Amino acid sequence: MSEAAISFAPTEQMIMVQTMARDFAEKEIKPHVMKYDESQEFPKEIFAKMAALGFLGAYYPEEYGGAGLTTLDFTVIIEEIAKVDPSVALGLCAHNGLCVSHIYNNASDALKKKYLPDLCSGRKLGGWGLTEAFSGSDAGGMRTFAVKEGNEWVINGSKNFITHAVSADTFVILAVTDKTKNKSISAFIVEKGTPGFSSGKKENKLGMRCSETASLLFDNVRIPAENLIGVAGEGFKQALGVLDGGRIGIAALSVGLAQGALEASIKYSKQRVQFGIPISDNQGIQFKLADMAMEIEAARLLTRKAASMKMAGLDVNLDAAQAKYFASEVAVRASGDAVQIHGGYGFTKDFPVEKFYRDVKLLTIGEGTSEIQKLVIARNLLK
Repeated sequence: MSEAAISFAPTEQMIMVQTMARDFAEKEIKPHVMKYDESQEFPKEIFAKMAALGFLGAYYPEEYGGAGLTTLDFTVIIEEIAKVDPSVALGLCAHNGLCVSHIYNNASDALKKKYLPDLCSGRKLGGWGLTEAFSGSDAGGMRTFAVKEGNEWVINGSKNFITHAVSADTFVILAVTDKTKNKSISAFIVEKGTPGFSSGKKENKLGMRCSETASLLFDNVRIPAENLIGVAGEGFKQALGVLDGGRIGIAALSVGLAQGALEASIKYSKQRVQFGIPISDNQGIQFKLADMAMEIEAARLLTRKAASMKMAGLDVNLDAAQAKYFASEVAVRASGDAVQIHGGYGFTKDFPVEKFYRDVKLLTIGEGTSEIQKLVIARNLLK
């Protein structure tokens, strides 16, 4: 399929999946949003129910316990969940788009058969470890290292800002395996409970508070040699491919958050009366709503284009970066305008836009900052 042949028309399956995700978000997530936000508790019950619906293996084959949906279907699921609680959607993105994706696209058949059924069915939760205290966008600064000793790899170091660091069962970890070759990086599967492997400080965050973020610690962690994913030295190349797909998920999350902010703003503007009329009758409010709706739809189309290209097996490096960059910045503007439309009430926790405003900032930082996305876009243009 060529890029020109891609269709953006929603399929019958997409509409069915959207309805299912929307109903679930309204009934199972919405009543508990602020409870989990204030307690910063990871919502295990919600993830168990999403696993029963197939969301934790959404676009992976049924032979591995997945739901057999498409990448486009997954963007719709993420949109609908993010409209209600972006932090729950973030957990879905991290599990599907980072951990499971890395194993599915790069691991041996033996590792896939061993780990994917539990991950795709949701019996186990996945985590992905790339970032470190001194190594964020600059992966070359990575200090976690792995040394081959007989039939084992021994890992030492730490990871930072890892989603599901406390609650996950199965992790994909990136580590330096050859310091003589410009810090050659490899990827490994590490299971919770392995001696020497532990989680560290859980972060107290501005937003996305029920999405668990903590450090990971490795003290002479020994894993079987066969837990190496692919070939030694190809881990960073693998990670770049994983991030391309993961950025599509974050773009969809951004669209969902922005759509939630817009819908809340429309509802409030019709109810809020000032000077004898609903504020929705004021041109200033109408212009804000119009700009929000237009930018959200543009972000949605960019996201679905990137998802469709991924499904077609095309290179999505440029399109995923464009979708993630544009959609996340749109979400920032939409959540800001939503608070403005709500006025003083938008600054309280009685209305959902306050949480959207706190949650949204991570979307311009995680899985590559907006500045990194612009570098990716520019490099593609200048090839």
